[in-house]
Amino acid sequence: MKKLIFIIVSFLFLSTIRAQELNATVSVNYEQLPVAAKERLINFQSQIETYLNNTKFTTENWGDYKIQCGFNIFFLKAADDETTYKAQVVVTSQRPIENSERNSLMLNIFDNAWSFTYEKNQALYFNQSDFDPLVSFLDFYAYVIIGFDSDSYGKLTGTPYFSKALDIAIRGTNTSYMEGWESKSTLYSRRGLVENLMNAKYQQFRMDFYDYHYNGLDLLSSEQETAYKNIVKLIINLDRIKDQLDPRSPLLKVFFDAKAGEIAELLKNYPDNKPLFDALKKIDPPHISKYDEAMEVD
Repeated sequence: MKKLIFIIVSFLFLSTIRAQELNATVSVNYEQLPVAAKERLINFQSQIETYLNNTKFTTENWGDYKIQCGFNIFFLKAADDETTYKAQVVVTSQRPIENSERNSLMLNIFDNAWSFTYEKNQALYFNQSDFDPLVSFLDFYAYVIIGFDSDSYGKLTGTPYFSKALDIAIRGTNTSYMEGWESKSTLYSRRGLVENLMNAKYQQFRMDFYDYHYNGLDLLSSEQETAYKNIVKLIINLDRIKDQLDPRSPLLKVFFDAKAGEIAELLKNYPDNKPLFDALKKIDPPHISKYDEAMEVD
């Protein structure tokens, strides 16, 4: 039974159990920090992991389903005040493919601009009203992860979570920790990503994102023709409107950074795949080499 059905059944018939949504693995690299800073961060990794896995970010009953995700944190600098840090983070998530032992990579985001304050062993509290440069960053990505996962099981069902992420990004823009939260013409920004997700211009893409997963990947083992039709539809529709979209769209960057390899693999043996790969190379120039390599397969 697919996850969406499971959630609905759980919500209607189970009791008030409120399971957390994430199964997060956190890794931390302190190599660039002085010894004193490393000592102050001795419990940082376990605190972040506990916060992500023990916080209930939504009001839904998720039953036993948890989203597999990862936060790989690379510390860059510790300020002289002994509480302010700069870091880069790679955020990943995946979801299972129906009737398969494989997972599909949903997110693979490299965020290179996280500044925050942290005191040794400080308590982390979930608070949707106030902005905190550490906790709000975690909340933002929790909602983005949940939103993408939800969008893959139901049309536009990730909207409430993307909306919460946008609220956090807007609050972050108006603080002294605004770096990374501003909407600016860079390849990636947090606010730019969720603004794209909430923009009607990308609504068809999000609906195709649902079909790509729920009526595409999840049907590959049982209804291959239908599955490929829905996988290919996403590419065709993107190619049709590519001139109307921002070529530096953070949403498209995030999507293809996660999906380019998967799409290339899926289309390697697809009949008459050259027009599709040609379209992909125009829509997603950063991953041209993946598409060229796949096209060379007989």
